[in-house]
Amino acid sequence: MRVAIIGCGLIGQKRARALGGHRLVAVADKQILLARKLSEAHKDHPSAGDDWRSVVGRDDVDLVIVATTNDALAAISLAAVEAGKHVLVEKPAARSSAELEPVARAAEAKGVVVKVGFNHRFHPAPWKAKELFDSGELGPLMFIRGRYGHGGRVGYEKEWRADPAIAGGGEMLDQGVHLIDLARWFAGDFVHVAGQVGTFFWDMPVEDNGFALLTTEAGQVAFLHASCSEWKNLFCLEIYGRTGKLQIDGLGGSYGVERLSFYKMLPQMGPPPTTIWEFPGEDISWRAEFDHTIACIEGKTRCIGDVQDALASLRIVEKLYAMPKLNPRK
Repeated sequence: MRVAIIGCGLIGQKRARALGGHRLVAVADKQILLARKLSEAHKDHPSAGDDWRSVVGRDDVDLVIVATTNDALAAISLAAVEAGKHVLVEKPAARSSAELEPVARAAEAKGVVVKVGFNHRFHPAPWKAKELFDSGELGPLMFIRGRYGHGGRVGYEKEWRADPAIAGGGEMLDQGVHLIDLARWFAGDFVHVAGQVGTFFWDMPVEDNGFALLTTEAGQVAFLHASCSEWKNLFCLEIYGRTGKLQIDGLGGSYGVERLSFYKMLPQMGPPPTTIWEFPGEDISWRAEFDHTIACIEGKTRCIGDVQDALASLRIVEKLYAMPKLNPRK
């Protein structure tokens, strides 16, 4: 597979390191120095430029990875799809569902794959948890509880993620879509959305905390909290069944060692037998997600975390944004 990367910042660099045996032929970034730096560091020494339009239409490109700021994700993806390219676009894939819908329609018309970068599905702990869940080990699903947050950094309120014109939203659109996507992966579609977003700490026009209460048709609930005032980076996802519970903690790095705990309820109840798996070492989710993308393109598997999943997550975020915003700073 011949690959191009648009957007050569931190995520673009991670994607470049996760290509396995596939060939990187071109990179582009509006900051040409970033494109050149990535080109020089990569074994394939791809061509580097500052115009993404000259890249997406190249005859020697099969797959375009879009790793830009949110305001450019949909436009670049749409141009790549219309040029007949497969796309791996970083979450949230667009600033709104209205921006993303033309990409979905074009992908269907062109018969190409649009995979969205929901790499958290491909972390080993969530992947193992989904295997256990699907095997019936937990019994019927009751509810999900998820927390995801980081502590920000000096000047955070001046970064692009704090600019609604670029980001499209705040923390619920940034880290929150990962929680929503994971909850949908386990529970399926949510038909009722309640909750609120608010700006509690940072002096910025977008929210720094989002709270969601999502309900399925069958009455299963997901309670999710995304925060950039967590102070100590945290990831925790709990899946509760009638006969067992799965708890995922950490994502590696500053979030702590990735761990999956399985609590199996006994017929007589009491303290449950517990099995714990730990997944230290490097983050393998980027490579696993890329490999899955290639398998989708080759028709070997059904694509998970695709453009339809992104649309569903964006529509949930939009319902939260339609509710009155909290601003206790004032």
